[in-house]
Amino acid sequence: MHLLSRRIPLAILAAGAAAALPAGASAQQEARCREAHRFMVEQAGMTAVSEPDTIDDWRTQEMIPGCRITAAGVTTSTMKATAERFYELVRDAGWTRTPDPRDAPNEASLRFRRDGTDCLFSFYTDGLLGTEAEGIVDDAVVPGPGEERYNFLVMCTPALPAAPR
Repeated sequence: MHLLSRRIPLAILAAGAAAALPAGASAQQEARCREAHRFMVEQAGMTAVSEPDTIDDWRTQEMIPGCRITAAGVTTSTMKATAERFYELVRDAGWTRTPDPRDAPNEASLRFRRDGTDCLFSFYTDGLLGTEAEGIVDDAVVPGPGEERYNFLVMCTPALPAAPR
């Protein structure tokens, strides 16, 4: 079962995915996404699905237990203005940029930190991922007249120090 939520707090992780993880790992992974999931739903007004995940972290060259959030929303603004407004909301909600200035592959993806968790927020459009979670949120968020759908993929891991130079 995936978590689809507009107003339901993050509570239970996908049973099948949790079965493949070491004992206790799914609870830690759930906690990593809880605040970001809540932000996406309650403050950004998006529909979101959270899942445990293992993140290939380029900073450490390691696979790190974490989680991912796939979210969809609609806007009447341009995509550029929508992404800029979203990142303003992230900052207003108490998230801060991570200490590594090389943390973003481009301006559509920015890494923020809060409460010991680093989350990479990646803005995109047009069904880029092709995942089940993306299908769920896209089906739940149907644009009305004059609206366009946009998405975020959020990958969260434990907060890490800046990469050595």
